[in-house]
Amino acid sequence: MNKTQINELENLVSEYKRIMQGQENLEKLTYYAVTYHSTAIEGSTLTEGQVYNLLDLDIPVKNKPFTEQQMVIDHQKALVFMLNKAKEHTPITEALIKEIGALVVKNTGTIYNTVLGTFDSTKGDYRLLNVFAGSRRFPDNSKVAALMKALIKEINEKIGAVNTFNQKCELAFEIHFRFVSIHPFADGNGRTSRLMMNYILTLFDLPIFYVFRSSRISYIQALERARETGNNAVFYNFMYRQYQKFIEKELKNSFL
Repeated sequence: MNKTQINELENLVSEYKRIMQGQENLEKLTYYAVTYHSTAIEGSTLTEGQVYNLLDLDIPVKNKPFTEQQMVIDHQKALVFMLNKAKEHTPITEALIKEIGALVVKNTGTIYNTVLGTFDSTKGDYRLLNVFAGSRRFPDNSKVAALMKALIKEINEKIGAVNTFNQKCELAFEIHFRFVSIHPFADGNGRTSRLMMNYILTLFDLPIFYVFRSSRISYIQALERARETGNNAVFYNFMYRQYQKFIEKELKNSFL
Protein backbone atom coordinates (compact mmCIF):
# COMPACT_ATOMS: atom_id res chain seq x y z
CA MET A 1 0.00 0.00 0.00
CA ASN A 2 1.23 3.49 -0.75
CA LYS A 3 1.23 6.39 1.72
CA THR A 4 -2.12 7.75 0.52
CA GLN A 5 -3.80 4.36 0.92
CA ILE A 6 -2.34 3.90 4.39
CA ASN A 7 -3.58 7.36 5.39
CA GLU A 8 -7.03 6.40 4.12
CA LEU A 9 -6.95 3.24 6.22
CA GLU A 10 -5.84 5.20 9.28
CA ASN A 11 -8.83 7.53 8.84
CA LEU A 12 -11.17 4.55 8.53
CA VAL A 13 -9.70 3.04 11.69
CA SER A 14 -10.28 6.31 13.56
CA GLU A 15 -13.91 6.36 12.43
CA TYR A 16 -14.35 2.73 13.42
CA LYS A 17 -12.92 3.38 16.89
CA ARG A 18 -15.28 6.35 17.33
CA ILE A 19 -18.33 4.29 16.40
CA MET A 20 -17.31 1.31 18.54
CA GLN A 21 -16.90 3.31 21.76
CA GLY A 22 -19.13 1.76 24.41
CA GLN A 23 -20.55 -0.81 21.99
CA GLU A 24 -19.82 -3.89 24.08
CA ASN A 25 -22.23 -6.12 22.19
CA LEU A 26 -20.68 -5.22 18.83
CA GLU A 27 -17.25 -5.81 20.32
CA LYS A 28 -18.28 -9.26 21.50
CA LEU A 29 -19.59 -10.11 18.02
CA THR A 30 -16.26 -9.01 16.58
CA TYR A 31 -14.45 -11.40 18.92
CA TYR A 32 -16.73 -14.24 17.78
CA ALA A 33 -16.00 -13.35 14.16
CA VAL A 34 -12.24 -13.38 14.83
CA THR A 35 -12.59 -16.89 16.22
CA TYR A 36 -14.80 -18.04 13.36
CA HIS A 37 -12.43 -16.87 10.61
CA SER A 38 -9.22 -17.99 12.35
CA THR A 39 -10.49 -21.50 13.06
CA ALA A 40 -12.09 -21.79 9.61
CA ILE A 41 -8.71 -21.05 8.03
CA GLU A 42 -7.33 -23.99 10.03
CA GLY A 43 -10.04 -26.43 8.94
CA SER A 44 -13.08 -25.88 11.14
CA THR A 45 -16.30 -26.42 9.19
CA LEU A 46 -18.60 -24.63 11.65
CA THR A 47 -20.57 -21.83 10.06
CA GLU A 48 -20.40 -18.32 11.46
CA GLY A 49 -23.87 -18.74 12.95
CA GLN A 50 -22.89 -22.02 14.57
CA VAL A 51 -19.81 -20.40 16.12
CA TYR A 52 -21.92 -17.58 17.53
CA ASN A 53 -24.47 -20.01 18.98
CA LEU A 54 -21.75 -22.19 20.49
CA LEU A 55 -19.89 -19.28 22.09
CA ASP A 56 -22.79 -17.03 23.06
CA LEU A 57 -25.54 -19.51 23.89
CA ASP A 58 -23.46 -22.63 24.61
CA ILE A 59 -25.41 -24.54 21.95
CA PRO A 60 -23.32 -27.40 20.52
CA VAL A 61 -23.52 -28.31 16.85
CA LYS A 62 -24.92 -31.82 16.41
CA ASN A 63 -23.67 -32.51 12.91
CA LYS A 64 -20.08 -31.20 13.25
CA PRO A 65 -16.99 -32.92 14.72
CA PHE A 66 -16.50 -32.43 18.45
CA THR A 67 -12.83 -31.54 17.93
CA GLU A 68 -13.78 -28.63 15.66
CA GLN A 69 -16.12 -27.30 18.33
CA GLN A 70 -13.37 -27.62 20.91
CA MET A 71 -11.05 -25.74 18.54
CA VAL A 72 -13.53 -22.87 18.47
CA ILE A 73 -13.98 -22.81 22.26
CA ASP A 74 -10.22 -22.97 22.84
CA HIS A 75 -9.56 -20.12 20.42
CA GLN A 76 -12.14 -17.87 22.01
CA LYS A 77 -10.63 -18.42 25.47
CA ALA A 78 -7.15 -17.75 24.10
CA LEU A 79 -8.41 -14.57 22.41
CA VAL A 80 -9.98 -13.22 25.61
CA PHE A 81 -6.84 -14.07 27.59
CA MET A 82 -4.67 -12.36 24.98
CA LEU A 83 -6.82 -9.21 24.95
CA ASN A 84 -6.76 -8.91 28.73
CA LYS A 85 -2.98 -9.29 28.84
CA ALA A 86 -2.47 -6.76 26.03
CA LYS A 87 -4.80 -4.22 27.66
CA GLU A 88 -2.70 -4.59 30.83
CA HIS A 89 0.39 -3.89 28.69
CA THR A 90 1.93 -7.17 29.78
CA PRO A 91 5.38 -7.50 28.18
CA ILE A 92 5.80 -10.13 25.49
CA THR A 93 7.79 -13.05 26.88
CA GLU A 94 8.33 -16.68 25.98
CA ALA A 95 6.13 -17.65 28.92
CA LEU A 96 3.28 -15.45 27.66
CA ILE A 97 3.48 -16.80 24.11
CA LYS A 98 3.60 -20.38 25.39
CA GLU A 99 0.55 -19.72 27.55
CA ILE A 100 -1.39 -18.34 24.59
CA GLY A 101 -0.25 -21.23 22.40
CA ALA A 102 -1.29 -23.72 25.08
CA LEU A 103 -4.78 -22.21 25.34
CA VAL A 104 -5.22 -22.39 21.56
CA VAL A 105 -4.88 -26.21 21.66
CA LYS A 106 -5.99 -26.84 25.24
CA ASN A 107 -8.58 -29.48 24.26
CA THR A 108 -7.25 -30.53 20.87
CA GLY A 109 -3.53 -30.83 21.55
CA THR A 110 -1.67 -33.92 22.69
CA ILE A 111 1.52 -35.35 24.17
CA TYR A 112 4.18 -36.20 21.58
CA ASN A 113 6.78 -38.90 22.09
CA THR A 114 9.79 -38.35 19.84
CA VAL A 115 13.35 -39.62 19.61
CA LEU A 116 14.42 -36.33 21.20
CA GLY A 117 12.01 -36.61 24.10
CA THR A 118 8.42 -36.01 25.10
CA PHE A 119 6.59 -32.68 24.83
CA ASP A 120 3.03 -31.56 25.46
CA SER A 121 1.39 -29.13 23.04
CA THR A 122 -1.35 -28.37 25.59
CA LYS A 123 1.31 -26.90 27.86
CA GLY A 124 2.85 -24.69 25.18
CA ASP A 125 5.99 -26.79 24.80
CA TYR A 126 8.12 -26.04 21.76
CA ARG A 127 8.13 -28.87 19.24
CA LEU A 128 10.81 -31.56 19.35
CA LEU A 129 10.12 -32.64 15.79
CA ASN A 130 10.37 -31.09 12.37
CA VAL A 131 7.25 -29.88 10.56
CA PHE A 132 6.25 -29.32 6.96
CA ALA A 133 3.43 -27.51 5.17
CA GLY A 134 3.26 -28.87 1.65
CA SER A 135 6.78 -28.48 0.29
CA ARG A 136 7.67 -25.90 2.93
CA ARG A 137 9.97 -27.14 5.67
CA PHE A 138 10.08 -24.94 8.74
CA PRO A 139 13.26 -24.37 10.79
CA ASP A 140 14.81 -27.40 12.44
CA ASN A 141 13.42 -27.97 15.91
CA SER A 142 16.90 -27.46 17.37
CA LYS A 143 16.78 -23.82 16.23
CA VAL A 144 13.30 -22.95 17.54
CA ALA A 145 14.25 -21.73 21.02
CA ALA A 146 16.98 -19.39 19.75
CA LEU A 147 14.77 -18.05 16.96
CA MET A 148 11.95 -17.34 19.42
CA LYS A 149 14.29 -15.56 21.86
CA ALA A 150 15.58 -13.36 19.03
CA LEU A 151 12.06 -12.62 17.78
CA ILE A 152 10.79 -11.62 21.23
CA LYS A 153 13.84 -9.45 21.94
CA GLU A 154 13.56 -7.59 18.63
CA ILE A 155 9.80 -7.11 18.83
CA ASN A 156 10.04 -5.71 22.38
CA GLU A 157 12.75 -3.28 21.28
CA LYS A 158 10.58 -2.08 18.42
CA ILE A 159 7.44 -1.69 20.56
CA GLY A 160 9.05 1.26 22.31
CA ALA A 161 10.37 2.79 19.10
CA VAL A 162 7.42 2.82 16.69
CA ASN A 163 5.27 5.94 16.46
CA THR A 164 3.22 6.12 13.29
CA PHE A 165 0.12 4.17 12.33
CA ASN A 166 1.89 2.24 9.58
CA GLN A 167 4.84 1.40 11.85
CA LYS A 168 2.45 -0.04 14.45
CA CYS A 169 0.57 -2.07 11.84
CA GLU A 170 3.74 -3.40 10.29
CA LEU A 171 5.12 -4.42 13.66
CA ALA A 172 1.92 -6.44 14.19
CA PHE A 173 2.32 -7.96 10.72
CA GLU A 174 5.99 -8.68 11.45
CA ILE A 175 5.35 -10.74 14.57
CA HIS A 176 2.63 -12.60 12.66
CA PHE A 177 4.93 -13.40 9.74
CA ARG A 178 8.04 -14.26 11.72
CA PHE A 179 6.20 -16.36 14.31
CA VAL A 180 4.37 -18.49 11.77
CA SER A 181 7.59 -18.84 9.76
CA ILE A 182 9.38 -20.25 12.84
CA HIS A 183 6.41 -22.54 13.58
CA PRO A 184 7.53 -23.16 17.18
CA PHE A 185 4.64 -25.42 18.16
CA ALA A 186 3.48 -28.77 16.84
CA ASP A 187 0.01 -27.33 16.25
CA GLY A 188 -1.83 -24.02 16.53
CA ASN A 189 0.89 -21.87 14.97
CA GLY A 190 -1.39 -20.04 12.53
CA ARG A 191 -3.99 -19.24 15.18
CA THR A 192 -1.33 -18.15 17.65
CA SER A 193 0.45 -15.97 15.09
CA ARG A 194 -2.79 -14.11 14.35
CA LEU A 195 -3.46 -13.69 18.07
CA MET A 196 0.03 -12.23 18.54
CA MET A 197 -0.61 -9.83 15.65
CA ASN A 198 -3.73 -8.66 17.43
CA TYR A 199 -1.78 -8.48 20.69
CA ILE A 200 0.44 -5.81 19.15
CA LEU A 201 -2.53 -3.92 17.73
CA THR A 202 -4.25 -3.97 21.13
CA LEU A 203 -1.09 -2.67 22.82
CA PHE A 204 -1.31 0.34 20.53
CA ASP A 205 -5.06 0.78 21.03
CA LEU A 206 -5.80 -0.20 17.43
CA PRO A 207 -8.75 -2.42 16.42
CA ILE A 208 -8.11 -6.13 16.13
CA PHE A 209 -9.11 -7.85 12.89
CA TYR A 210 -9.06 -11.19 11.13
CA VAL A 211 -7.88 -12.73 7.89
CA PHE A 212 -11.06 -13.56 6.02
CA ARG A 213 -11.83 -17.26 5.60
CA SER A 214 -12.55 -16.57 1.93
CA SER A 215 -9.00 -15.18 1.54
CA ARG A 216 -7.29 -18.32 2.85
CA ILE A 217 -5.55 -19.27 -0.40
CA SER A 218 -4.36 -15.71 -1.07
CA TYR A 219 -3.16 -15.51 2.53
CA ILE A 220 -1.06 -18.66 2.20
CA GLN A 221 0.29 -17.47 -1.15
CA ALA A 222 1.28 -14.09 0.34
CA LEU A 223 3.13 -15.81 3.17
CA GLU A 224 4.94 -18.10 0.76
CA ARG A 225 5.86 -15.32 -1.70
CA ALA A 226 7.29 -13.24 1.13
CA ARG A 227 9.38 -16.20 2.32
CA GLU A 228 10.61 -17.04 -1.19
CA THR A 229 11.52 -13.46 -2.14
CA GLY A 230 12.67 -12.23 1.25
CA ASN A 231 10.37 -9.27 0.71
CA ASN A 232 8.04 -8.96 3.69
CA ALA A 233 6.18 -6.09 1.98
CA VAL A 234 4.36 -8.72 -0.11
CA PHE A 235 2.77 -10.06 3.06
CA TYR A 236 2.34 -6.67 4.71
CA ASN A 237 0.43 -5.30 1.71
CA PHE A 238 -1.88 -8.31 1.80
CA MET A 239 -2.53 -7.75 5.50
CA TYR A 240 -3.18 -4.04 5.00
CA ARG A 241 -5.84 -4.96 2.44
CA GLN A 242 -7.40 -7.47 4.84
CA TYR A 243 -7.42 -4.84 7.59
CA GLN A 244 -9.13 -2.34 5.30
CA LYS A 245 -11.63 -4.95 4.13
CA PHE A 246 -12.48 -5.72 7.75
CA ILE A 247 -12.86 -2.06 8.79
CA GLU A 248 -15.00 -1.23 5.74
CA LYS A 249 -17.22 -4.24 6.40
CA GLU A 250 -17.69 -3.27 10.05
CA LEU A 251 -18.42 0.36 9.20
CA LYS A 252 -21.00 -0.70 6.62
CA ASN A 253 -22.67 -3.04 9.14
CA SER A 254 -22.81 -0.30 11.77
CA PHE A 255 -25.01 1.81 9.52
CA LEU A 256 -27.45 -0.97 8.63
